[in-house]
Amino acid sequence: MSQAGLNRVWSQAILETIATAGVKHICIAPGSRSTPLSLEALELAERSGVTIHTHFDERGLGFLALGLAKATQQPVAIIVTSGTAVANLLPSTAESGLTGEKLVLLTADRPLSLVGVGANQAIVQKGIFSSHVRKSVLLPSPSRQASLSEELTPIKQGLAYQSLVGGALHINCPFPEPLYIQSDTEKDPYLTQLNLTELTGATKATSDVADLAKLYPSYNVPELTNSLQQGLVNQLPTLKTVVVIGKMPLSDAQNVQQWAQQMGWPILADPQSGVSSEWAHFDLWLQHPHYFNALSQAQCILQFGARIVSKRLAQWTKQVVTERNCHYWLFEPTASVLNPDRLPQLRTVASIPDCISLLSSMINAPANTSNWAETLKPASKEVEHCAMAIKRDNVLTECQLALRIDELVELMPNRELFVGNSLIVRLLDMLSKFENVNVHTNRGASGIDGLVATAAGVQRAQQSSMLTLIGDTSLLYDVNSLALLTRNNQPHVVIVTNNDGGAIFDLLPVPERQKQALYQMPHGYQFEFAAKQFGLHYTNPGCWLECREAIEDYLVCFGNGETQSALLVEISSPPEQASQQIKTITQAMKSHVV
Repeated sequence: MSQAGLNRVWSQAILETIATAGVKHICIAPGSRSTPLSLEALELAERSGVTIHTHFDERGLGFLALGLAKATQQPVAIIVTSGTAVANLLPSTAESGLTGEKLVLLTADRPLSLVGVGANQAIVQKGIFSSHVRKSVLLPSPSRQASLSEELTPIKQGLAYQSLVGGALHINCPFPEPLYIQSDTEKDPYLTQLNLTELTGATKATSDVADLAKLYPSYNVPELTNSLQQGLVNQLPTLKTVVVIGKMPLSDAQNVQQWAQQMGWPILADPQSGVSSEWAHFDLWLQHPHYFNALSQAQCILQFGARIVSKRLAQWTKQVVTERNCHYWLFEPTASVLNPDRLPQLRTVASIPDCISLLSSMINAPANTSNWAETLKPASKEVEHCAMAIKRDNVLTECQLALRIDELVELMPNRELFVGNSLIVRLLDMLSKFENVNVHTNRGASGIDGLVATAAGVQRAQQSSMLTLIGDTSLLYDVNSLALLTRNNQPHVVIVTNNDGGAIFDLLPVPERQKQALYQMPHGYQFEFAAKQFGLHYTNPGCWLECREAIEDYLVCFGNGETQSALLVEISSPPEQASQQIKTITQAMKSHVV
C-alpha cells in the first residue's frame, strides 16, 4: 500500500471539506513536506472555482491571504511546509485574531516520531499560534488504522465556529514519507475504501458545518439587551449626541452617515470609514481648548465600529465619559472586548446596518438636539485655512500628500485605497477629508509588516485598481512582496513616503538623545532599484504636478495594455519635516482662535 497515496487522499478530503465551507482562494508557498496539500489544491482548482495564489515568502503569503479575506469576507486557506515556514504565518495570524478575517492555516509537519529527536526541519508546531487562532486541529499522520471520518469532524467543528466568530483556524497535517506518488493509481484503493464522496460531498459537508454552527451561541443580534440601553434610547432625542464612525466597509459607513445627518448630530469620521463630515480634522482642532470644551458639552457618544486611529479622540472620549458622565454606546459586529480605557460602555454586537435599523425604529428624526454642534463647524475650516500654504507649496511633502490625497483617489477608477500604519495613517487622520472611498487597513495589531502583501491581496479579491500609501520602513520590511505586483489585472500605484526612518517618533515623547539611534533608525536607502528588481515602474517626483502627471501617464499606459506591473512613487522628505508642519498648523490655529 502507498503512504504517498494515502497522504494525498487525506489532503483531498481536507481541502474539499474547507472548500464546501466557503474557501475560494488558496495561497501556497513552496515546500516538499506540503506536497500532498499543494498538489491536491491544484487538482481542486481544476475541478472547481477555487483560485490558487503563490508566493515564495511565507510571511508575505500570510498577509496576501489576509488581504483576500479582508476584501471577500470569506475564509482563505494558506498552505505552507513545516518548520519556520509555519512560524512566518504568526504576524498575519495575530492581525486576523484582532480584526476577524477568516484564515485557514494548513501547515504541513513531520510525523510526531521525528519531532524532538534532532530530525531536520522538525520543530514543535503544536500550539505555535497560541491564542492568536480561534481553534487548532492537530491531525494524526494519515494511516489505514486512523478514521478519516473522525478526523474530519474537528475540522468541520472549527470551520463552524470560525463562521460565527471569525479569526484563524489552524489545521496541522503531519505527513510521513514518501510524499510523491508516481501515478494516480496509488490513490485509487483509498478513494474506494474511504468513500470521499460520502465524507466530503458538498451537500453533506455544508450541512455538517451549518448544523455544527447552530451549537454555538450567536452574538449578532440587533436588540436592546438591558434596561440601561432601553432607558438611553428613550432619552436620546433630548441628549446632545456625537456620532463616531470607525473602521467599517464603506457601505456601512454611508448608512451611519446618512442616519446621523437625519438626526442632525455632529459626525466624527475615522479615515478608515471612507467618509467625512463638516467636522473633519478633529484630531487637530481638538488640541484647541475652545473647540475641545465646545465638543465636551456632549451628553452621549454613539460609536459605530472600533479601531479608531485618533488618540486625541480616544482621550477626549475618556475624559467626557469619566469626568462628565457622558453616555458611551459602541455598536460593532465583532464580539471581542473593545474598551481599552475600561469605560462604562454600553455594547451592541450586531451588523452596522442592523444597528441603524434598530435605532431608526425607536427614534424619530431629527432629534430635539439637532444642530447642537453647529458652532464647531468652523473648526474644520480653520484647520484647512492654516494648512493652505502647505497644500500649495511647490515642494511635495508628506503633509501636502495627506491634504491632497483625495485628488489622487479621484484618478483611480475604483476609489480603492490601502493605508499603511505608523506616520502616514496619522497624517491622513489629521489632514485628509474622504468622500466615499473604499479604505482598507491593518489596524488590529497595527504592525508595519506585510502591508504591500495585504494590499495585493485586497486588490486581487476586488479585481480593481488600487492606491497604496505606506512609509519607507514599512516598505523595507515587506520589499519581497513587491514581487506580487509584477503582473496585475488592474493598475496599482504604491506611494512610499521616504523620510529616512521612523518619523512617527517625532510625534511621540521618546528620549531626544536616543531618538535617532533607537527609534528613527535612519537607513539612507531609496527604492528606485528595488522597483527595477521586481519590474515595477518608478518615479521620484519633487512637486505635486509631477506626482499627479506620473500617475496619470501610468494609468494611460496600463489602460492601453502597455504594462501589467505596478507604479512605485517615492516621495522623499527630510526627517522631522512632517512634525514641524503639523506644529505650524496647530500654532496658527491658536493664534487665530480666541
